[in-house]
Amino acid sequence: MTTPSSPALPRTSPPLTVTVIIPAHNEEAGLPATLRSIKSQSVPPDKIIVVDDGSTDHTGAVAASYGVTVLRPPGNLGSKAKAQNHALPHCDTDLILAVDADTVLAPDYIEQLKPAFDDPAVQVAAGNVQTRFARTPWERGRSTEYLFGFHWHRPIQQLADSPMVCSGCCSMFRRTALEESGGFPERTIVEDMDFTWSQQAAGRRAVYVSDAVAWAADPETLTYLRKQVWRWMAGFMQNVRLHLPRLLTRKPMLATWVIVALLEILAAPLWWAAPVLLTTAYHEPVPRTLGWWAGAELFLTIPALLYAARRRRLPITQVLLNLPFVYLNKAVNLYYAWKALLVELILVPLRLSRGLVIYEKGR
Repeated sequence: MTTPSSPALPRTSPPLTVTVIIPAHNEEAGLPATLRSIKSQSVPPDKIIVVDDGSTDHTGAVAASYGVTVLRPPGNLGSKAKAQNHALPHCDTDLILAVDADTVLAPDYIEQLKPAFDDPAVQVAAGNVQTRFARTPWERGRSTEYLFGFHWHRPIQQLADSPMVCSGCCSMFRRTALEESGGFPERTIVEDMDFTWSQQAAGRRAVYVSDAVAWAADPETLTYLRKQVWRWMAGFMQNVRLHLPRLLTRKPMLATWVIVALLEILAAPLWWAAPVLLTTAYHEPVPRTLGWWAGAELFLTIPALLYAARRRRLPITQVLLNLPFVYLNKAVNLYYAWKALLVELILVPLRLSRGLVIYEKGR
């Protein structure tokens, strides 16, 4: 007599483990909110490491008061990537979540991001970044940039399986991919874009998860905005120089986004000068040409902002009132984009400049 055998239960993999790395240099003011957001996650991390990178304030003591692991290099390491790499040997989890010391995560950030790594091809993922504060003109302009970029550009890039960057303030990495790559990239001034592009060029995946939300503290003054935008633009051009030839053959869709971004930088001065050029060439009244130009700008911008406001449950009036300030930021962006193009794509290959090699904080 035989008894029927029980059906085999499906094998389940153990849950992926997570270490959070927070590089911090003089971040005693912003660090508590960051740590509170991490310690209150619906899916808590297995380990939290703060790298007190040469701070001259109470960053280390603040971090220790939250019961996290605090690492103190002998001296300031000089960049975020180097501080993150200082912590990497202390990590033995499946995933590494790199969080800036002034970024606050939504309570379900880790819960939203982890499922992306059920696909073994995914090596890096990040969520939707919004501004924590909108007090100064520069912060208000940045809030508009983020609303537009993370609800228009980034979803389109994700649909094409080729996001331009997984934001370094809140990106999650597969630890084995980092170790195989030699850690967080230090060869460019923006490690997040470097890793995002190199992994996709190698046939692996980067993912944007729109439902995972983080709030970053952005530059509140022009001085810090200039430093941050110069670093971002120089880093973008460094990655163009380093990766674009390979992307053209290995990841043509990502190469397409890169080329479009370069063309936008080249064409931007012509677009900004269009009202003057049209008035001069066709003798049109200035109010008419300005009206045409402003109408085109609003047509290309407002629908995405209205969608973003609804998605983020933000007051539409406030979103629209912040819109004029984005043009202050755009002027700064354009200046440093052209400077970076000249320095990193022309002067550096000609050995007339070393390019940007010193990491400066943006706030």
